[in-house]
Amino acid sequence: MVDPVALESRGSDFARLATKIQDAGLLDRRPVYYAVRLSLAALAYAGSWALFLWVGDSWWQLLVAALLAVVFTQFGFVAHDLGHRQVFRTRRPSDVAGLILGNACIGLGWGWWNTKHNRHHANPNHEDHDPDVSPAVIVWSTDQAARSTGLPRFIARRQAFLFFPLLTLEAWHLHVASFKALLKPSAKRRPVEAALLVAHFAVYFGVVFATLSPGKALVFLAVHQGLFGLYLGSTFAPNHKGMPVLTSADRLDYLRKQVLTARNVTGGLLLDVAFGQLNYQIEHHLFPNMPAPNLRHAQPIVRAYCAQEGVDYAECGLLSSYGQALRHLHDVGAPLRA
Repeated sequence: MVDPVALESRGSDFARLATKIQDAGLLDRRPVYYAVRLSLAALAYAGSWALFLWVGDSWWQLLVAALLAVVFTQFGFVAHDLGHRQVFRTRRPSDVAGLILGNACIGLGWGWWNTKHNRHHANPNHEDHDPDVSPAVIVWSTDQAARSTGLPRFIARRQAFLFFPLLTLEAWHLHVASFKALLKPSAKRRPVEAALLVAHFAVYFGVVFATLSPGKALVFLAVHQGLFGLYLGSTFAPNHKGMPVLTSADRLDYLRKQVLTARNVTGGLLLDVAFGQLNYQIEHHLFPNMPAPNLRHAQPIVRAYCAQEGVDYAECGLLSSYGQALRHLHDVGAPLRA
């Protein structure tokens, strides 16, 4: 049983770290950075669709589909930062920009995703409270595997091998979930969100089928949405998969709950850009409102502080992170293969 006095004293561990981060100015907004980033993202989005129209009814459009998958994912990263108030201090401009980037531009429901993602941050890798480790298709713990039925149980036996192929369906899953969320009575801004989602897909499908023959259009949609889901899922998978999965029996203070369930991925500037700086997952979870470009500057402070406090700090290269995640999935499914 956890000593309540010890747990309370450990709660101050994060306060001391937060003071160091605040004193370093790493929670200050970066308006110029985000103005440039948003401008470049908008140019890439408009340029990609202009290229699509210029190429016309050609199989070369599959390269444009891959390009658009990258652009859509980068839009998703910016929308993520908006949701954490990294860009604007107040809710209204964050919501307006998030609705434009999320619902209108890439077809992902801003309100639904934001609520889901905040639940993840509140209880990362907690099998009862984190929606990212709910056993919808993949199972994340041996307990979930034992309780699984139907499709999740069938997939769990070979889920390590199926994980990346399944990610090609992730974008479609997110689109459907965005619409389904609007059917709930608790949905906010339902008319606006629904109108923007419908407008996105009306224009998206309209442009694709008006430009390409039916066969090419279907292949384009499969490649674009498949790579969009694969890219998006591949940037989130290394952050928590294979790290400890918490249950109601675990009692951790904020610092340890966020650090012990996350993993940083190292790889230099190119990886930072490819991952939207979310490869600094530990720092992001400790300080969700920290502007993304400041995360790498916070890393040495957080890493040194964790070493000082005796808190395990996980970081590794990209391939190693995927290996750890896939080994975890394979081990979880082992009892079902017996």
